[in-house]
Amino acid sequence: MTESTKTVCPYCGVGCGLEVSPPAQPNTATNRDSQGNPIWRVRGDKSHPSSQGMVCVKGATIAESLDRNRLHYPMVRDSLDQEFRRVSWDEAFDIITQRIQTVRLTQGAEAICMYGSGQFQTEDYYIAQKLMKGCLGTNNFDANSRLCMSSAVSGYIQSFGSDGPPCCYEDLELTDCAFLIGTNTAECHPIVFNRLAKYHKKNRHVKMIVVDPRRTPTAEAADLHLAIRPGTDIDLLNGIAHLLMRWQMLDVGFIEDCTSNFSAYAEVIRHYSPEVVARQCGISVADLETAARYWGKSQRVLSLWSMGVNQSTEGTAKVRTIINLHLMTGQIGKPGAGPFSLTGQPNAMGGREAGGLAHLLPGYRSVKNPQHRAEVEEFWGLQPGQISPHPGLTAWEMITGLEAGNVGLLWIAATNPAVSMPDLERTKKALLRSPFTIYQDAYYPTETSNFAHVLLPAAQWSEKTGVMTNSERRVTLCSAFRQPPREAKADWEIFAEVARRLGFGDKFAFDNSAEVYAEFVQLTKGRTCDMSGISHEQLRQEGATQWPHPEEGTGDWGLGTGDKTNFSKRLYTDLHFPTPDGRAKFAAYYSKGLAEPPDPDYPFVLTTGRLYGHWHTQTRTGRIEKIRSMHPEPFIEIHPRDAAKLEIIDNQIVEVRSRRGTAQFKAKVTKAIAPGTVFVPMHWGSLWADNAEANALTHPESCPDSLQPELKACAVKLIPISLKIASENYQFQSSRW
Repeated sequence: MTESTKTVCPYCGVGCGLEVSPPAQPNTATNRDSQGNPIWRVRGDKSHPSSQGMVCVKGATIAESLDRNRLHYPMVRDSLDQEFRRVSWDEAFDIITQRIQTVRLTQGAEAICMYGSGQFQTEDYYIAQKLMKGCLGTNNFDANSRLCMSSAVSGYIQSFGSDGPPCCYEDLELTDCAFLIGTNTAECHPIVFNRLAKYHKKNRHVKMIVVDPRRTPTAEAADLHLAIRPGTDIDLLNGIAHLLMRWQMLDVGFIEDCTSNFSAYAEVIRHYSPEVVARQCGISVADLETAARYWGKSQRVLSLWSMGVNQSTEGTAKVRTIINLHLMTGQIGKPGAGPFSLTGQPNAMGGREAGGLAHLLPGYRSVKNPQHRAEVEEFWGLQPGQISPHPGLTAWEMITGLEAGNVGLLWIAATNPAVSMPDLERTKKALLRSPFTIYQDAYYPTETSNFAHVLLPAAQWSEKTGVMTNSERRVTLCSAFRQPPREAKADWEIFAEVARRLGFGDKFAFDNSAEVYAEFVQLTKGRTCDMSGISHEQLRQEGATQWPHPEEGTGDWGLGTGDKTNFSKRLYTDLHFPTPDGRAKFAAYYSKGLAEPPDPDYPFVLTTGRLYGHWHTQTRTGRIEKIRSMHPEPFIEIHPRDAAKLEIIDNQIVEVRSRRGTAQFKAKVTKAIAPGTVFVPMHWGSLWADNAEANALTHPESCPDSLQPELKACAVKLIPISLKIASENYQFQSSRW
């Protein structure tokens, strides 16, 4: 094999197209890493409309991780203090199915939980939903989208009547004003940022506003950087709205014809005068007025946000307050404008389409809606009432369920909660109490494998064919370009085989992932996320496509586009929304601030985030030499004023304490962070550094609507450690790999 294979990058939600070719090519030296191992060649796919041939360092080096520390065989142990022993797949499946049956009999289906991942392909998600929510009758399937995107989901549903970002990447190059809040796009979604930055640089009339307590690479490119205090996002957004109202920069016709609840919103924002907002946010009145003027004078405003908004006890409120600004100025449903959440994981969007959160069913349906349950039950051939009407346990509720003894079986797949969950010491103690944990992953070891009774080797994106959906609703076929190593299997195949052995074989008679996808898209027919016209073969022949993409001849070709040839780019272009009255709804929120504000005992706000090269908990990137050298160790950013008060200097080890735990980091004294705030990257778990887990410090308090934890902020104290002690005790672990 010498030809290249088109696929999509398995890291962030940008969804960059890749072309991958074998290490050996005619008349060319074999491509090898620094140790001489052959590695597949990766380049950007110039034909992919989302990334246009661009690729960041993570995508460019992805092939180096394919054979590093892979899990090759099923492994089991009876207790966590034993060593794993290798078993056959038959034995592993028997152990799992017997345990599931035992738990169903003794505790009921509600004691069975699965925690999945945006690393899944859509086919993996769908089969997991059919097994858990359909056949087993428990909605206890949640994914790490709960930690990432659930506030965006909740906000879209409450404001518009449906999930789904209404914008597309083309809008990056059509906007007059880009408003980025709670997103370090340059590092976390670099190809999106590259497109925006190039356009911004060429068109100086285009304004870019960045709202972030840190002066990130994203903020460096902005016309206006608002370094607000953590937790004051709603103050800022309501303050901008106050000025737009005062200056009469409203789209009155749109408000009257297309929205509801504006009067309640207007009553709230009148309390957010510029002086009050500037004081609360820690910015100048002049900068606040500049931001409002940029927004109000622009014909096409595009807002972009990510974890800095979503990961908050006010996550849904923040999302809806961003949307409010679009509604009051009519900035939606047209090129270059709209509220655009940037998805964290490569297929978090596909997971939502397939029902991959504890309150969802396939096709953007809700488990609480009787009609939705009945539609899915009929399609799956289930008895009426078999799907539970109650939302399942969220990821954090699974942890508290372990604490209470209510969870009898926990199945974790393609994610690493022993690093990524909040209040990490509490999380680990709960995982130690799990009566039976199945852990399904491509790599071994990970931090979570320490807590498993069964290890199942999973094929990853390169070794299975399936579909992923990116931030702009673009569906791409990820074609396998190599065989799974040793005995690894695709996630959907593992779920389907367990289902068959549990007696549900007639519902899982799939020969390949194309058949799985063909069944899934039927459940999207007529829904906002209609993909009934998409198939593996269509994607293979025609390339990536956006939804809605209904089956030709089956009705409306797109939500309000009125044009079959351009049906997929944007939602709500007819200004009609999938709500009971067809109107988008304003939300009226007062700012509540942080769940855990600083106080005299814990005087700093810790915020966490990602770095350009690393991905989440380093399960892949920690095994790639180039990326490790880019980001060799964790650190804490401290403003010089705060560092001087505590007599902290660059590279000194600082102990960080919260009410839940401690960690240690090298100090990086920089004016890029606001005074009173400190920043730590979230990538380092116990495999990669000693005592440097950001989430040992964070708390689990969550948004009441989205149930997404406030991973972005907690109160901490800083204690400098002498350089002599630090040099003796601080051990960085990346050399292990």
